[in-house]
Amino acid sequence: MQLVRQTDEKAAERQRRQLRQPRHPGGRARAVAAVLVIAALGSACAAGSEDRGGAGRTGDGGGGGGGPVESPSGGPGRAGPGAGAEAAKKAEAAKKADAAAAVKAQALRAVAAKKWKLAKTPLAAPAPPAVKPKIATRKGFEVTGGASLPPVFTNVPTKEKVVFLTIDDGAEKDPELLRMMDELKIPYSAFLSDYVINDNYAYFKKMQAHGVSLHNHTLTHPYLPGLSYEEQKREICGQQDKIKKRYGKRPELFRPPYGNYNAGTLRAAKSCGVKAVPLWSSEAFPDHMEWREWDRSLHPGDIVLTHFRGKEDWKGSMPDMIRNVMKTITDKGYAVAKLEDYV
Repeated sequence: MQLVRQTDEKAAERQRRQLRQPRHPGGRARAVAAVLVIAALGSACAAGSEDRGGAGRTGDGGGGGGGPVESPSGGPGRAGPGAGAEAAKKAEAAKKADAAAAVKAQALRAVAAKKWKLAKTPLAAPAPPAVKPKIATRKGFEVTGGASLPPVFTNVPTKEKVVFLTIDDGAEKDPELLRMMDELKIPYSAFLSDYVINDNYAYFKKMQAHGVSLHNHTLTHPYLPGLSYEEQKREICGQQDKIKKRYGKRPELFRPPYGNYNAGTLRAAKSCGVKAVPLWSSEAFPDHMEWREWDRSLHPGDIVLTHFRGKEDWKGSMPDMIRNVMKTITDKGYAVAKLEDYV
């Protein structure tokens, strides 16, 4: 054993001398490289031992070899086998929560319907469409050069049994209407004329705070086709500016007074930000309905018109009008949806 160790020591000494004094150019570099390769191989072996059961890794239970062990989450960039089931559970829980909330909301609506003396509880509208339908001008309502102008329509394309309630001008400011519609959760849209709202802008500010969208119905409610283009522009764009100043947003919807318009009306409206011109297919009063369609009925997507009026002008109050129109809508199996969700 002593001899072997001495022999090994002598061989090692000879190798060290060779490294210090190479016999030909490049020999020393090759020797150094050989030493580095041996060292690298040693490090790799040590690392392999750690991977198979060293600190910080889970081995195969016996400290032996085998491939890398997958992390509980399924490894980098991959969901574990339980992730899909967990997502499905969350989706199902959210669905049940939404259904429970809808049942509760309808129960509260039933209580409000009884309080406000409605004949029936209004039906709940379905969820709004993920993509709004494409709106086009109704046949027979076209004007020359109208292809590039805001569409004029009386009905929104949808297969859902929903209609849209719209209220014009703003003459009557009945606080009961605000409370009634808020408690019943019935959506509606207001088309306002400045000459009848300027004595109480605050009333419509409260309405807006309840989620009602405020739109343009001109400054003074004139017969627009009888005016010049510039006069029409002052009426429409002037009201755009008024609503923006008072309520913070320039409307995208405009309804011409009496439903009358010409190409100049639509050009003027487009020039100050109007995107669409909804008219109506039926009109509600406290004691009756007036129909524009031949079958005197409702259709999916119909727009219903009424006005801000009271007992001085009608045979009833605004709450009376709501009771009447909601009876008609509910009896025919329709719900009231929010116009701005579709247009």
